[in-house]
Amino acid sequence: MSGGVDSAVAAARMVDAGHDVTGVHLALSKNPQTYRSGARGCCSLEDSHDARRAADVLGIPFYVWDFSDRFAADVVDDFVAEYAAGRTPNPCLRCNEKIKFAAVLDRGIALGFDAIATGHYAVLREVDGRTQLWRSAEQAKDQSYVLGVLNQAQLSRCLFPLGPDTAKADVRAEASARGLYLAKKPDSHDICFIPSGDTAGFLAKHLGSSAGDFVDEQGVVVGSHAGSHAFTVGQRRGLHLGVPADDGRPRYVLGIEPTTNTVTVGPHEALAVRRIDGIRPTWAEAEVLGSWRGLVQVRAHGAALPAWIEGRTESITVLLDDATHGIAPGQAVVCYDGDRVVGSATIAATAR
Repeated sequence: MSGGVDSAVAAARMVDAGHDVTGVHLALSKNPQTYRSGARGCCSLEDSHDARRAADVLGIPFYVWDFSDRFAADVVDDFVAEYAAGRTPNPCLRCNEKIKFAAVLDRGIALGFDAIATGHYAVLREVDGRTQLWRSAEQAKDQSYVLGVLNQAQLSRCLFPLGPDTAKADVRAEASARGLYLAKKPDSHDICFIPSGDTAGFLAKHLGSSAGDFVDEQGVVVGSHAGSHAFTVGQRRGLHLGVPADDGRPRYVLGIEPTTNTVTVGPHEALAVRRIDGIRPTWAEAEVLGSWRGLVQVRAHGAALPAWIEGRTESITVLLDDATHGIAPGQAVVCYDGDRVVGSATIAATAR
């Protein structure tokens, strides 16, 4: 129970279904005040109070579980290290993979619980003894992408009560009807450990500053910066280049080289990508090896892109039918068969 409306209604539906439900809120910071009140994240002190009040309304036990050490090591430290290496991580996927559906699930099973239920918008189906993960009926809120890192052992222990047939507006109406005062609480959007939204400032605090160059595709220096870790592939704003492009058009970050502290910039068309190489694949049901036609998604609310996918034990290769733009190493590519999640991988490299 994050303290938001989705998890509160999910808990209510589990109670209605006759399950023995216990509410759990995750303490992810040693000092909850650092994830300040009013942040649009899911981990503030204010959120824990909201979750407790919802549990009281539902008449279920409620606990706060401290995973701050694991969260710092597996999510925050990983986030900083990935930026330092010139990659762009997705901390919400890492949190799902390492905390919410791993550490939390392990503790729950050890304590005698059977499953974990959350307010994610996705659909689970049991087919031939396996649990399949499908897109939500509410396409605008579909969260199958951020759940694409889960494996079969994890999915078989999950329940997503909101996924099959629920629109966000209906969830809020249901919360109001149930007397859950957080029915109008805004959705969470910020990275919870950067409530200000100032990712560059957060990284500067952890990684410091180091003067480096912006260069164009020919290697000509066109500006300077205070650290390559402050940028991500596809970024246009905040570059403050000292030399304008010859054609006067905006320039974008095309690549980051942390060993030389160099950021390459160029025109938007240079961001075009047709090939994606992924590492550390995770399969929702079982390995799918060899070449197959499918769809891939490279952003949380991005389009489904038709592609040929080559699955291997340690990696995957994606060949897109049509080029897309601004894909950064470190992000996730999630593979689909129609609306069913097949697996995911971390993007290691891209090519035109």
